[in-house]
Amino acid sequence: MAKYSRLEVAMAMRESGMIPLFFHSDAELGKKVLKACYAGGARLLEFTSRGDFAHEVFAELNKYALSELPGMILGVGSITDAGAASLYMQLGANFIVTPVLREDIALVCNRRKVLWSPGCGSLTEIARAEELGCEIVKLFPGSTYGPGFVKAIKGPCPWTDIMPTGGVSTEESNLRGWFEAGVTCVGMGSKLISKEILLQKDFKKLEEDVRKTLDIIKAVRS
Repeated sequence: MAKYSRLEVAMAMRESGMIPLFFHSDAELGKKVLKACYAGGARLLEFTSRGDFAHEVFAELNKYALSELPGMILGVGSITDAGAASLYMQLGANFIVTPVLREDIALVCNRRKVLWSPGCGSLTEIARAEELGCEIVKLFPGSTYGPGFVKAIKGPCPWTDIMPTGGVSTEESNLRGWFEAGVTCVGMGSKLISKEILLQKDFKKLEEDVRKTLDIIKAVRS
């Protein structure tokens, strides 16, 4: 079962402003990534579910976070059906992120009061997601829509919380554009946890990059 409620996760997302996204089939490497992100100040991480036996890797990472990283909130992304969502919630996922809006996922997550963030690409989809109880909508792919789309949505719907994923980088100009448009938080994958960092196992650099990015977000929000 999830350790953190839907509302607790939503508050953490709003306070942090960033969720690192990551997948690797090696659980031991994943633990080092998780530890580096945590040391850099991140308190959320989305494990993207890709490939066979990904749920087994997540189980190891979540056990590690619960025992070694107090306050670290792990969730799962790239979930496409209710069965997968239920499987990961059984392993303790604290939030579920999906590339599309699916009502079957909303129902199983709401039943357990686990936060779910569906990928939406229109105001109609966003409105439907909020009717189904969504707290924070995922804008995916963010690079396709851009900050202008967020600003336009916030006009008629100022209550909508948006998290773009894809098209978000660690550069100040990029982050400033998103947050000035009105996003609640951003999801950041390979622009933060790069292939180079993983190949070189440069976890100190990852820690520094996470800290620097969170500092930029704090500055552009102030």
